[in-house]
Amino acid sequence: MDKSLAVVFGGTGYLGTHIVRQLQEAGYRVRIASRSPQARVPGDPEFQIEGCEADILDEASIANAIEGATAVINAVSLYVEQPPELTFDAVHVKGAVQLARCCKEAGIRTLVQISGLNADPQSRSPYISARGRGENQVRETFPNAIVLRPSALFGGGQGLVVTLKALTRLPLVPLFGKGETRLQPVHVNDVAKAAVQVLEDAEAPGQIYELGGPQVFSYRELVKVVMGQVHRHHRLISVPFPLWHLGARVLSWLPNPPLTRDQLILMESDNRVGPGARTFKMLNIAPVSVTETIIEAD
Repeated sequence: MDKSLAVVFGGTGYLGTHIVRQLQEAGYRVRIASRSPQARVPGDPEFQIEGCEADILDEASIANAIEGATAVINAVSLYVEQPPELTFDAVHVKGAVQLARCCKEAGIRTLVQISGLNADPQSRSPYISARGRGENQVRETFPNAIVLRPSALFGGGQGLVVTLKALTRLPLVPLFGKGETRLQPVHVNDVAKAAVQVLEDAEAPGQIYELGGPQVFSYRELVKVVMGQVHRHHRLISVPFPLWHLGARVLSWLPNPPLTRDQLILMESDNRVGPGARTFKMLNIAPVSVTETIIEAD
């Protein structure tokens, strides 16, 4: 059934591709708005999908991309800055707000803003702060915007579990501090389902949803789960956060560093759904656990 046109900004990214697929299966026509129109557009030939060159930092291209749409999902994310143009503030604040303003002016019915757990305007991390400020300003600009805050993503051949699997190849597996940070990893496909479900939920406009998996693990416990699934049993070693920050400072000179200061700041605090938050339960989605995921050793 054709449920009208949904535009996904960042639809060629990790989460974005899963959102596109869920929209297709739910009967939406889908338009992917991307800076790279030559990028592979996911989908099955039987579904209606189109690509559109658009830049969240360019107002004219946004207006063109959302023309004729009833729903817009902002899944654009930036994890490593590429100044002067691509900064956290530019993408997660200025760009997100510009998209919200264009949606309001175009009469878009529904806007979904993808953020993240622990988004905090007051954070000392430029990334986390930008996420928090972007959330707030998008909701001021488009009051009925729906905000999704997923926990650390896994599944689909990318994400947290793949990163941990790579770490388990080491003879000594380093932990962040003592490995006591609490995490609630969530499957990327469950978040994609939520992004589609809120489009059809009459209670969703203006709400914030915190999306975590069914289990909370300490980082140490999560590493052990992954090691057990790939049949590796290496020693875990605690590494103080100051040493991690020193390493991140050295790696920051690389074009695409494997570890950043912002990631470390995230790991210093629990990343789990808060008490009283709107969750998957309100959307009738039963999220998949990391323990239900099959990881093959290599």
